Amino acid sequence: MRGHPRARGITRGAGGSARRPTRNKLYKEQSWASMAAVCGENKTSFNKYALSCAILASIISIIFGYDTGVMSGAMIFIKEDLNISDVQVEVLAGILNICALFGSLAAGRTSDYIGRRYTVVLASVIFLIGSVLMGYAPNYAILMTGRCIAGLGVGFALMIAPVYSAEISSPSNRGLLTSLPELCISFGILLGYTSNYLFGKLTLRLGWRMMLGVAAVPSIVLAIGILKMPESPRWLVMEGRLKDAKAILLLISNTEEEAESRFHDIKLAAGIDPNCVSDVVKPTNINHGQGVWKELIINPTPSVRRILIAAIGIHFFEHATGIEAVVLYSPRIFKKAGIVTKSKLLLATVGVGLTKTLFILIATLFLDRFGRRRLLLTSTGGMILSLTGLGFALTMVEIKPDEKLLWALCLSIVFTYTYVAFFSIGLGPITWVYSSEIFPLKLRAQGASIGVAVNRLMNAVVSMSFISIYEAITIGGAFFIFAGVSVVAWWFFYFLLPETKGRTLEEIETLFSKNTARHGNPSLEIQPTSNTGVSVGV
Repeated sequence: MRGHPRARGITRGAGGSARRPTRNKLYKEQSWASMAAVCGENKTSFNKYALSCAILASIISIIFGYDTGVMSGAMIFIKEDLNISDVQVEVLAGILNICALFGSLAAGRTSDYIGRRYTVVLASVIFLIGSVLMGYAPNYAILMTGRCIAGLGVGFALMIAPVYSAEISSPSNRGLLTSLPELCISFGILLGYTSNYLFGKLTLRLGWRMMLGVAAVPSIVLAIGILKMPESPRWLVMEGRLKDAKAILLLISNTEEEAESRFHDIKLAAGIDPNCVSDVVKPTNINHGQGVWKELIINPTPSVRRILIAAIGIHFFEHATGIEAVVLYSPRIFKKAGIVTKSKLLLATVGVGLTKTLFILIATLFLDRFGRRRLLLTSTGGMILSLTGLGFALTMVEIKPDEKLLWALCLSIVFTYTYVAFFSIGLGPITWVYSSEIFPLKLRAQGASIGVAVNRLMNAVVSMSFISIYEAITIGGAFFIFAGVSVVAWWFFYFLLPETKGRTLEEIETLFSKNTARHGNPSLEIQPTSNTGVSVGV
């Protein structure tokens, strides 16, 4: 990337920290051993145990995705059954994300205190309570209460699933494992759309309640099953439980050498002597996330400041570019385009879910091959074109309301699916992969929680204002605005987001240091060239 250094492992560092020279010296002493571990790691397949753990942790994202998808169709029936206004529909749609904002902020500190695994359990229980209330809901007030409680669970889930996946994965497979939560969200959305279509055939009073209440079932299963999942080894190291951490690293690494290399880097990042052989230690500089907010916001180093800007920016643009408007209000978009019957509206919406799931699956398979930047820039470029085309097609429909423009209807459907496809192959999954891997170990959980809070805030802004915006400036005009925001997003990603493919979590911080290229050691540069090895520049 232009303007971002490629040097890896040996730097002067940023921020003038007293510990940084020691860390760099230790990295230098271990550089050739780390190279051997990386080579050995890349020559083997991904670790199946780590994959199964990431899949299990990501199941919670299916519940969130289901709740998002099912609400798009359920709102049609809720409005008719409870006789609520468009404003109340907007509030119902967006309140989940307002509550998720607070849930995500609480989840960072919670996961630092009770661990990543039990935070997933807590999120499942919160989801369970919210789903039961929404399924019961005799009136709008109870429905809103259930939606708010479920929102807290969403905040916990969105923060913890990608962080846990990133912390158990190796550099060569991290893109795959960390993108699984987004894949599960898309699969959940597809299940929600399918549920709309199936339960929509029931009576008005029963149908939407079944749509919302059925989410309680997987919440129970997950809360029990997650107890068999191991704790994050990085969290265990922060707690000083070195023996437990090493035992888990041996399970989630392909070789003993890889486990030793990762164990060394994690101890170093946690402020523990990497040569320490004790089973249990008491870290002096890390204590359940205390002091993290000061290092993140009040007095960050230059590299941490750039990391925070990158994380906030990518989360902001994920929803500012309009995906929630399409996912949540796709029935209204298709109705504006010319589809009128409920069954056809819901069936067309299922296509959105299928497209989203398919292309996120493709992105999951190629993230570690093509890298984050290439897919992200391609994705955003395609979104700009699709949003522009969708805005044009919907504008033409509104200009001639008395004519049934079949070509405009077809273009609206095609550009909607194309937009969702481009979003899903890049910006959708990469937002969660990137923001969960760039923060230093001590700052990761609470740093990621800030990104998720921004994500939920923008989600709420879009979902609670989209109807009002398109009624004020037309629905085509709304999508032209999203296209303009996407242009800004493309430039932000191009200039401020370096490539992280193939880097260990402990090394990524150096990518955000402007001093790395200028002051780093030019005699050694380790750059991954593929998934089968590394190149060494001397």
